[in-house]
Amino acid sequence: MELDLSPKLAKKVYGGNGGSYYSWSPSELPMLREGNIGAGKLALEKNGFALPRYSDSAKVAYVLQGNGVAGIVLPEAEEKVIAIKKGDAIALPFGVVTWWYNKDDTELVVLFLGDTSKGHKSGEFTDFFLTGSNGIFTGFSTEFVSRAWGVEEDVAKTLVGKQSGNGIVQLDGNFKMPEPKKEHRDGMALNCEEAPLDVDIKKGGRVVVLNTKNLPLVGEVGLGADLVRLDGSAMCSPGFSCDSALQVTYIVRGSGRVQVVGVDGKRVLETTLKAGNLFIVPRFFVVSKIAAPEGMEWFSIITTPNPIFTHLAGKTSVWKALSPQVLEAAFNVDADTEKLFRSKRTCDEIFFAPAN
Repeated sequence: MELDLSPKLAKKVYGGNGGSYYSWSPSELPMLREGNIGAGKLALEKNGFALPRYSDSAKVAYVLQGNGVAGIVLPEAEEKVIAIKKGDAIALPFGVVTWWYNKDDTELVVLFLGDTSKGHKSGEFTDFFLTGSNGIFTGFSTEFVSRAWGVEEDVAKTLVGKQSGNGIVQLDGNFKMPEPKKEHRDGMALNCEEAPLDVDIKKGGRVVVLNTKNLPLVGEVGLGADLVRLDGSAMCSPGFSCDSALQVTYIVRGSGRVQVVGVDGKRVLETTLKAGNLFIVPRFFVVSKIAAPEGMEWFSIITTPNPIFTHLAGKTSVWKALSPQVLEAAFNVDADTEKLFRSKRTCDEIFFAPAN
C-alpha cells in the first residue's frame, strides 16, 4: 500500500484558559508511524503555564512565536530557567523534565519534533505529568505519597487534591514565576534567526544548521535540525539525505510548491505547502521546493545529529562530479548536449533565484 505523504495540520488534544496542546496523528500522517517520528505544538496564552512533565521521546523544541520562560531539569542536574523567544531551538534528551510559561500578551507557540522509536506508541509522544489532575502522584495511594514526600497524610491529600488542572493551567497575573538566568541558556538553546548562516545566497535563501557543533545536546537527542528561509519565487535544489535519514518539515510561514520523487522515478507528492503544514520525506527520496512570491520558511529535523545531503543541481551537484563520458552514456546524448548541461548552474549552490 502506498503511503500518504500529503502535508497535514495539527489537531487539538487538550487545553483550556491557559492554552492548548496540538499534535499530528499517525492515523492521518502515516509516515509518522513508519519513521518513528512524533510531532506536537504547545500554544500558551498570557499567564499560561504548561505543567512539569517528561516524555518517552527525545525531542527538539522550536519556538515559532512569542516570548516566554522554560524550565529544564536534566537527569541528576539542577533546574535551568531560560528566557525563550521566536527562533530558539532547544534540544530535549530522554529523561528531561520541562515546564513552559508565557507572561506576555502575545501567544507563545512551541513546536516539538522527535524520535518515538523508544516510546510507548510509534509516531506519538506520550507525556508523563508530575502534577495536575492526570499527574503521576494522583495514581498513588495517600500512604505512598506521604511516605515518598515525608509529609503527613492530610498534607499529602491537600497536595494531590488541589491538582485540578490538566497539562496546562492559567496562573494569576500577580503570581511570580522564577526569573530566567542568562547563564542558563549556554549550551541549552540556539536562536536560529540570529545564529551565523551556514548558507546565504542572494535572492535565493539562507540556512542555519543545528548540529553537535553549535548545540552539543543534539548529540544526546540523536537528531539534527535546520531553519531554511527561501526567498520569493526561489527554488531549493532537488536533493536527498544520503545517510538514510528521514526529513520532517514544518512550514513556519509563507507558502510554496513541493515535489517528491521516489522509487522508479515515480512522483509521489506534488502539492502546495502552507504555514502550519507538516510533511515527511522518506529515506533516499528526492525533494525540491519552489517558494511563492512571498517566500517560504521551514524548520526541519533530520533523524541523525550531523546530516549529510546530496544535491542533484547546482555547482555542488553530483552531476558536476561525474565525468563527461559517464553523463553522455547515462543520458544517451552527444558531447555538445553534455557540455551545455554541465555549463549550467556553475555558480549556484542549493538555492536558485528566480529568472529575471
